[in-house]
Amino acid sequence: MTFNSLTFLIFLGIFLACYFATRGNVRLWVCLIGSYVFYGWWDYRFLSLIVISTLIDYTVGLLLGRTDNPTTRKLQLTISLCSNLGLLGFFKYFNFFIESFHHVAQTLGLGGSVSTLNIILPVGISFYTFQTMSYGIDVYRRQIPVEQSLLRFATFVAFFPQLVAGPIVRASDFIPQLYTDHPFEWDRALSGTGLVLAGYFKKVVVADGIALVVDRVFAEPSAHTSLGLMVGVVLYAFQIYCDFSGYSDIAIGLARVMGFDFPENFRTPYVARSFSEFWQRWHISLSSWLRDYLYIPLGGSRLGTFMTYRNLLLTMLLGGLWHGADWKFVIWGGLHGLYLVLQRLLGDGWQRLRKAVHLPDLMNDWLQMGLVFFLTCVAWISFRANTLADACDIFARIASFDDLSLMTIRNRILVAKSIFVIALLLVAEAVHRRKPLNLWLLRSPVFCVVSFAVILWLIALFGVFGSNQFIYFQF
Repeated sequence: MTFNSLTFLIFLGIFLACYFATRGNVRLWVCLIGSYVFYGWWDYRFLSLIVISTLIDYTVGLLLGRTDNPTTRKLQLTISLCSNLGLLGFFKYFNFFIESFHHVAQTLGLGGSVSTLNIILPVGISFYTFQTMSYGIDVYRRQIPVEQSLLRFATFVAFFPQLVAGPIVRASDFIPQLYTDHPFEWDRALSGTGLVLAGYFKKVVVADGIALVVDRVFAEPSAHTSLGLMVGVVLYAFQIYCDFSGYSDIAIGLARVMGFDFPENFRTPYVARSFSEFWQRWHISLSSWLRDYLYIPLGGSRLGTFMTYRNLLLTMLLGGLWHGADWKFVIWGGLHGLYLVLQRLLGDGWQRLRKAVHLPDLMNDWLQMGLVFFLTCVAWISFRANTLADACDIFARIASFDDLSLMTIRNRILVAKSIFVIALLLVAEAVHRRKPLNLWLLRSPVFCVVSFAVILWLIALFGVFGSNQFIYFQF
């Protein structure tokens, strides 16, 4: 079941009616059962994985709360981490490591055959695994109390708005909110609905509209000129942003309607002036997770310059691997790790050069934003390409500058439409940065109705309706 399907809209209406008609544990049961129905719509067999992960971390949490023995607590946390990573590793990475080992063996002349399993990747396993792991780690660190209610904990793990593609909501943020019966509030319903509609606009209009161009470019890179490939790469940067941030907006908006506050997951990342700022704006729940549970435990920036660079590279490489079992994602993560290292190496030199040439602040900001966006697009090539060979071919063709004539761009009408909807998006986000959407919506009922009508009209006029799956469902 996807957010952009008729089935989901029917499900949502039934769910919200039951949700606001109940209280206490009955409401929690409505949330849990509804979330299991939502997830099981893809394949009910994978519900067992969520249940297993839930039971393991709930039990480990109880055990951690009953002992102060450091050795015992470390053993209990290890069981939790190994269980979660074991499930994630088997379903997501088993064939990847087997095939990689086989390629290395062939390169060394060892030969032999390789057998892989027909393993189906469960939707959202990367997200809910990280979510349950963070609970166990936080309890171990004594940063949050142990949750005694299995029903409440299971609801935290399986809550459907953010179950399959985030944001990764931590127990410290969400579980305390499950102790309260949130009544229906018009202000929350209006602002949440506005966020949901904004998310649908990003997904159905911008992301899916751009996909009509991007998919053709990356399906056959050799059929496009250097300029055509550049256009495809830039459009993909906006496609994946709108696709993923659109899902996050819908998830956060739905939670807000139900009375819950979820953290922001995207904050106009393409205006970042550095890569550290980019990762404070892009997929914030993941980048903060990697920072708190990987980068800092590795030593962060506390162990000297070399170790800081090592920790940055290792964190981003693993972050890339989290996105998918393919070397192209590892390369994408490695590029961003390299960008962060180079930023630290060259940052002081850039500031000295800027002062020497008396570069105005505004021009400096635009140059930095342009450079960050350009290098981000370079990294997106390996992320989106179907294979590493295709990624290398696209790099080479773009670098050749073989034909920069606008007339060589294919599907020019679709490209023009894509640029138009991106321009609408940029205007809307510029307005939102000055005054958040929910404040505009709550100014007057007339403004609210008109705003909703305009967004729905734009979705109906420019939307692409085919229940296209969200890109991050594969992660």
